[in-house]
Amino acid sequence: MTERGRPRSFDRDTALRQAMDLFWERGYEGTSLAELTAAMGINAPSLYSAFGSKAQLFREAVAWYGSHEGACTHDELLRAPTVRAGIENMLLAAARSGTQPGRPRGCLIVLGAPAGPDEHAPVRKMLCDSRRHTQALILQRLRDAVRHGELPAKTDLPALAGYYATVLHGMAIQARDGVSRKALQQAARLAMHAWDALAGRTPP
Repeated sequence: MTERGRPRSFDRDTALRQAMDLFWERGYEGTSLAELTAAMGINAPSLYSAFGSKAQLFREAVAWYGSHEGACTHDELLRAPTVRAGIENMLLAAARSGTQPGRPRGCLIVLGAPAGPDEHAPVRKMLCDSRRHTQALILQRLRDAVRHGELPAKTDLPALAGYYATVLHGMAIQARDGVSRKALQQAARLAMHAWDALAGRTPP
């Protein structure tokens, strides 16, 4: 007979992805321990043995999301040949990743934050820090663009980074609300019309 509390044999990465999907769909507070164990195919003692706590499981799920499902936005921002293309491609990637058929809609890092008791404050802070990291990446790409002559030195880079981070995160909320991929792509392209005024450049 299996000893109580002893972890069952299971694939940890598979279980983590299953937990990530549930958190992505319902958020941290909206996901119960019973739902997690059912989705992961393990019991509560096994979950605690493998991941420590619900909060730690969530942290690992967010990390996995950031390096897999959500990595496309950062990749597109950083690898494009121009800063304008990087910003646009980042937004279009968000439109795609947030509207995948058969997958949760929107972005876990934007939508997973609990709004409940103070005991969830560390989880809220973790997601807030992750969103700030995205804005910092946008700002760094803009600063590189100034150094390379793509943007005027007088450009208000923090304001520009804040604007496109707001667009990016707002698209996640729209996706969760059922807005179509086509409409999100249109919003992304409209935001790039604003780029030309904000950045003081005409489009290529």
